[in-house]
Amino acid sequence: MIPGFKNTDLIKLTLNYAGAKWPMLVLMVGMLLLSACENDLKAIQKISAQEVSKPISTTTGLDVIYSDNALVKAHLTAPLLIEYTDKLYREMPKGLRIISYDAKQQKESEIVADYGLQRENDNVIELRKNVVATNEKGETFKSDELIWDQNKKEYHSDKAVQILLADGSIMNGTNFKSDESMSHWTMDNSTGQITVSQNAGQ
Repeated sequence: MIPGFKNTDLIKLTLNYAGAKWPMLVLMVGMLLLSACENDLKAIQKISAQEVSKPISTTTGLDVIYSDNALVKAHLTAPLLIEYTDKLYREMPKGLRIISYDAKQQKESEIVADYGLQRENDNVIELRKNVVATNEKGETFKSDELIWDQNKKEYHSDKAVQILLADGSIMNGTNFKSDESMSHWTMDNSTGQITVSQNAGQ
C-alpha cells in the first residue's frame, strides 16, 4: 500500500489511467487504418493507370499503301506499330520509312526516322529523331522532326533543318515546308555554304 493513498484511491487512479489510455489507442488504430486505406487507394489508382495505358494491339511488319484514284501515292513500312486504349494515336517506336511516288509510279522521295506517331483524327504522321529525307534531285534533308499532313498534302517542320544540295552546298534553316515530293520546298532564316563552280566567272 502506498503511503497517503487508500485502496479506493488506487482503484480510481487505475481506472482513470486506463480511461485515458483507450482513446489514444483507438486514435492510433484509426490512423493506421486510414493510412492503409490511402495506400490501397494509391495502389489501385496506379494499377488502373497501368491498365488504361496498356496497348490494345501491336502489329509487327507494318506495310501500308496510300493511294489516290487507284494510283499509289506513298508506301509506309515500320517494324512495329502500337495502339493504346486511351490515346488517339498509334506509335511506331522502332522507326519507319515512307516512300512517295509520282503520277508515273516512279519513286520521288524517301524519308526515314527513328520514331513515328500517327494521329487518327487529323491524318497527320509525325516523324521524329534522326529524320532523313531524300528527293529525286539528290537533295538530302535532316531534322529532328518532320510532319506529314495528308490533308494538306505537304511536309512541314518548325524545327531546325539542314539541307545538303546535289552540288555539295549546305543550307540551314529554322523551319521547313515542302510538297509531298520533297522537291518544292521553302525555309526561313536560311544560312549556309554555297558551292561555286570555277567556271562561273568565265
